[in-house]
Amino acid sequence: MTSHSPSPDPGSIRIHVSAHLGDGVATLLGADQARYLGTVMRQKPGDHLRVFNGRDGEWRARITEIGKRGAVLEAETLLRAQDPEPDLWLLLSVIKREALEWAIEKATELGVSEIHPIITARSQPARPNPERLMAIAIEAAEQCERLTVPVIHAPRPLAAALAGWAATRSLVAAIERGNDAPPPIAQGPTALLIGPEGGFDPRELDAMRRLPFLVPASLGSRILRAETAALVGLALLQRPRPDHA
Repeated sequence: MTSHSPSPDPGSIRIHVSAHLGDGVATLLGADQARYLGTVMRQKPGDHLRVFNGRDGEWRARITEIGKRGAVLEAETLLRAQDPEPDLWLLLSVIKREALEWAIEKATELGVSEIHPIITARSQPARPNPERLMAIAIEAAEQCERLTVPVIHAPRPLAAALAGWAATRSLVAAIERGNDAPPPIAQGPTALLIGPEGGFDPRELDAMRRLPFLVPASLGSRILRAETAALVGLALLQRPRPDHA
């Protein structure tokens, strides 16, 4: 007989679900998540883990059933209430697949609430796989212990994304080779716009600088890859205020 190895610390297993969570509420998991828990993490009925759905906080849940076709969890204890998170968007030009996926993962870890892939004049021709990008974001949210998963939108042209922009949301655009100031510290709803490898087309830059709600910003003297620029910009927008240091 093969003995069951000791279960991992229940705090080390954390999964995202879409269903409602509440005291005593049962949640049905699909085959993929059941396979992960049973085969990869070697969990069994009676073991505990943490679950979250982006709305109801984080719960300690017990596995009541697990098999090849699915699993059932029962929420037992509220561990963390749902708290407000930064209202921060990332508008990122479509870049190479590996770089885009890496940027999605890291932007999730940095607390971005929405990710908008943008088609610019110099964007890569490939179109992202939305299901794969969402899977990457979910895994990153599970790992970094945030309580939500960012919304990932379908790619759309830059002009369409900027048309009808809400005046209540600041839009900070990272522009290369400019004399602009660094990104301001985000105060309220904010979005960061990052262009493709090679930067924005001159006509795009001219149109962007005429927008009253757009704040051009510099990320320094070095020319950064798009995925690196996204992380630098997000970090600068969320840096501590001097009076809070």
